[in-house]
Amino acid sequence: MISVNYMPYKTNKDLPDSVKEHLPHHAQDIYRETFNNAWQEYRNPQKRYRGGSQEEVSHRVAWSAVKKKYYKKNSHWVEKPEL
Repeated sequence: MISVNYMPYKTNKDLPDSVKEHLPHHAQDIYRETFNNAWQEYRNPQKRYRGGSQEEVSHRVAWSAVKKKYYKKNSHWVEKPEL
């Protein structure tokens, strides 16, 4: 059984290559922190909107958080300007 305090990604080095190789460091921080929070939040399958596994939902939530602060310009992710 996985501990309640288990964090899938302790550091940015633990993130999937698809995240590490494409996102700037700050965006990786956002992704990691959001993924870990969502991992805890959506342990219960009944809490998962649109179903999916705990991992799938956590990745969707993490990408959503990144997209609030960053956008893809050509092949690079850049921070959105402050309004």
